[in-house]
Amino acid sequence: MTLSRRSFLTRTAAMGCSLAASPLLTPVSFAAAPWETRLVVIILRGGMDALDVVQPYGDPDLAKLRKSLSAGPQARAADLDGFYALHPGLAKLMPLWQRGELGFVQAVSTPYRDRRSHFDGQDLLEAGTMALGTADGGWLNRMLQQMPEVEARTAFAIGHERLLMLEGAAPVSQWAPGAGLAMSPQAERLAGLLMEDDPLFHRALNEALELTRGDLSLGDGGAEASEEDGSMQTMMQPPSGKAHTQVADYAAQQLSGDARIAAFSINGWDTHFRQAAGLTSALGRLSDTILTLRDGVGAPVWQKTVVVAVTEFGRTARENGTGGTDHGTGGAMLLAGGALRGGRVLGQWPGLAEADLYDRRDLMPTGDVRSHLAWLLHGATGATQRDLENVVFPGLDMGADPQLLL
Repeated sequence: MTLSRRSFLTRTAAMGCSLAASPLLTPVSFAAAPWETRLVVIILRGGMDALDVVQPYGDPDLAKLRKSLSAGPQARAADLDGFYALHPGLAKLMPLWQRGELGFVQAVSTPYRDRRSHFDGQDLLEAGTMALGTADGGWLNRMLQQMPEVEARTAFAIGHERLLMLEGAAPVSQWAPGAGLAMSPQAERLAGLLMEDDPLFHRALNEALELTRGDLSLGDGGAEASEEDGSMQTMMQPPSGKAHTQVADYAAQQLSGDARIAAFSINGWDTHFRQAAGLTSALGRLSDTILTLRDGVGAPVWQKTVVVAVTEFGRTARENGTGGTDHGTGGAMLLAGGALRGGRVLGQWPGLAEADLYDRRDLMPTGDVRSHLAWLLHGATGATQRDLENVVFPGLDMGADPQLLL
């Protein structure tokens, strides 16, 4: 089918669904509940590179796989434990590491495999299931449904973007930091197809969105296009303004009061090319978000707070020919907060020899990201292991308790 400007503009009015990594509006949800620990869940949309963020420099195969990346700004990574080093983009968080308020889990993933689609990967991460379509709603909402005394004002959401993790019977309210044009996600997919052969229209569309976006601007505009799964996926560039700190400020205000759970997303992790610059920028936004949360809630509440950042999949072990990495499998989780038993990189390291890689290309997953999320929920909210394994994350074996919280 030939897609024209006229047919594209006609179709956009009738379509509305979720676009992976949409930067237009970032959703945040809050929950007031009887427990004291605050839990903040951040979805890192685009596929964060675990091997660059938490660098296993103690593995001799890393330098062989990443010759140019190893020689870039990442070479200034700070040692964590004699095997792993921290990307300089997270340097502002080193004091948290030193105080035991920062940690990581390496080589984890959801059950999603092989197709490496942002959209399906993110949906499965937020559904918390073994496969798509096997349970209603998202894992965080299902957890709230199991808890007693959760009131009608349980959830507050920032933004208009779909957050599957919080969909379900538990009520969710919303707040947006700015009121820009919320273009249909289906229309953005169509725009990506059209942009592939029409750079002038691509530029004009981004300019129009920027003018209507208010404080959530896209900066330079532009899009990163990748051929994944035989189809075009357009991952818009992340906001250049301070939308992430506005989100964190508002989250801190709510968590300082009755709210107990906050969930939102940060975009810009799809680093197919020039990863050194793109990842450093994304990590800077993540650092600012965490520090804004800490400063906003204040020391007493921070000591009762845990933050977890997760992504839909990792990236290839080998760098590509454009200074970046492609969609992979095994990834990493970031943990922060005064309630965290930090200063550790958890997870079983699989090795980076070719025979140790998943499909001889990706970091091999040795743990299920859902297991660590489940233990966080257990420690933070008191949710039972039975509910977590059968309802919240159906079919999950949580395994041994990693003792994530103090």
